[in-house]
Amino acid sequence: MVTIGRRRWAIAEGYLPPGGEDDSYELRSHEAACILNAGDVDARVEITLFFTDREPVGPYVVVVPARRTLHLRFNELREPEPVPVNTPYSSVFESDEPVVVQHTRLDSRQAALALLTTIAYGDD
Repeated sequence: MVTIGRRRWAIAEGYLPPGGEDDSYELRSHEAACILNAGDVDARVEITLFFTDREPVGPYVVVVPARRTLHLRFNELREPEPVPVNTPYSSVFESDEPVVVQHTRLDSRQAALALLTTIAYGDD
């Protein structure tokens, strides 16, 4: 497989909505980073969060195996600390191997669900 992607990505818009109408795992409000590693080597990815009113938090470290994808929910990150709910943030991903990052948010606070997705900004 041909290696694709970049080693540094940014998602300028981040926000974990508080609980929603349906608290099942599938429909729980969340933000996700979908990380594709199409290469032949596992990718170690460090994520740093930036806030409007305090110092950055991180790195959160995840490994995306070679030729695999990881759908990482921000509300499941715990170390070095949980991502705060109802707080705007931005995120930067730094990987030791090229990857592709896509951002998705599901907001289930009302019966008419809202879903958004976009490719993150990639920069080497």
